[in-house]
Amino acid sequence: MIDRRKFLAASSAGVSAAHAAPKLALAGGTPVRAKALKAGFWGPQYYGEEEQQQLKDVLTTRRPFRWYGPGADPPLKVATFEKEFAARIGTRYALAVTSGTAALQCAMAALQIGPGDEVILPAWTWHSCYNAVVLAGALPVFAEIDESFNIDPSDIEGKITPQTKAILVAHLQGNPADMDRILAIARKASVRVIEDCAQSCGATFKGRVVGSMGDINIHSLQINKTITAGEGGAVTTNDPILFERAARFHDLGGLRPLHEKVAGGHQLDFFPGANFRMSEFTGGVLLAQLRKLDTIVNDVRTNARRVYQGIRDLPGLHPRLLPDAAGELGSGIFLGFKSKELRDRYLAAMKAENVPAGPPNGSVVLPTQAHIENKRTLHPAWPSFTSGRGRAIQYGAACCPRTIDILNRFAGVSVDPKFTPRETDDIVAAIRKVYPEIIKA
Repeated sequence: MIDRRKFLAASSAGVSAAHAAPKLALAGGTPVRAKALKAGFWGPQYYGEEEQQQLKDVLTTRRPFRWYGPGADPPLKVATFEKEFAARIGTRYALAVTSGTAALQCAMAALQIGPGDEVILPAWTWHSCYNAVVLAGALPVFAEIDESFNIDPSDIEGKITPQTKAILVAHLQGNPADMDRILAIARKASVRVIEDCAQSCGATFKGRVVGSMGDINIHSLQINKTITAGEGGAVTTNDPILFERAARFHDLGGLRPLHEKVAGGHQLDFFPGANFRMSEFTGGVLLAQLRKLDTIVNDVRTNARRVYQGIRDLPGLHPRLLPDAAGELGSGIFLGFKSKELRDRYLAAMKAENVPAGPPNGSVVLPTQAHIENKRTLHPAWPSFTSGRGRAIQYGAACCPRTIDILNRFAGVSVDPKFTPRETDDIVAAIRKVYPEIIKA
């Protein structure tokens, strides 16, 4: 005869076991996936006959230089890209250049930023932002980021001085910054705004495309970006004077007839400039890629939202701050933890599940870089750091403790626009399996 007490106890234990969380792979359990999930470069996955045809056109006509070549017809790949890119971003003007870094230098020149001026930029962004300010002879002033990983509007106002010429806003890792607050601060102080959209081409903020809200804005079209020709960049603006000055700077200081026509005439004279002209090969590939931008953005957003939906009910969930959740690209599903130790446990556990996560990436904590902390330049008399203000300003970890803390406490799984539903389900399964166990610690 069965002992009723033993039967009920065994049954209860069985039910509890059935509802227990699956054992983490890190602790000897079965991984969510047999093979590690890996996101790829977005744009090249969409290369096809369109890009090939654009390149063939340039080879056939033998006109790789954007302004002229053999035959009576002018080359038009770069010119067409500029026209269509401006229309897609929603600005009056677009200027194609060789890289996002070149675009930043054009923006500095367009705003006539130079010695004695200050530019506020986030402590966490790419080297090019800092470099462009210093190469203009101006002084970089770092502001903290918030949990969007973008510049914190609440830290900007206290950094503004009478010498502040511009605020450089980088929309990082597919997430638009809080442009309403930033623009209000800038307008109040009569300071210009530069949007750096290098990592967020195609993102929007409250219905406005990033790169359409600042005074002058830059885009990178390098291989890590939404659309790409391997390298490339663009400047966008609604201001004809800024467009003309950027166009002149990118082309040795002169203004070509096409750009003069686009600008509605010329208002400036020749001045020394650089050479950041885009080739027709690059322009052709980017033209084909631009026409696929909406598809790429839709694909990655669809996958990211599938993941967000799958984890939204997790208790204690601490996602990255999204100033406009509908407008972000969804390039990574970032979650926050109370400490770096817990974050690092999450990284190890997700790797064991073959759904690897990583810290925020694609940028660096600029003030902690040795050459920046030591204000190293090509020439000892470089104007950025020879003024009283330039000599007095201090960089290093002490100027951005909150930035360092935030980056140490967040981790994310990269999202690929070509992930299958099964692969996005695996991301959901891994997060649901790992995150609750980590935050319980």
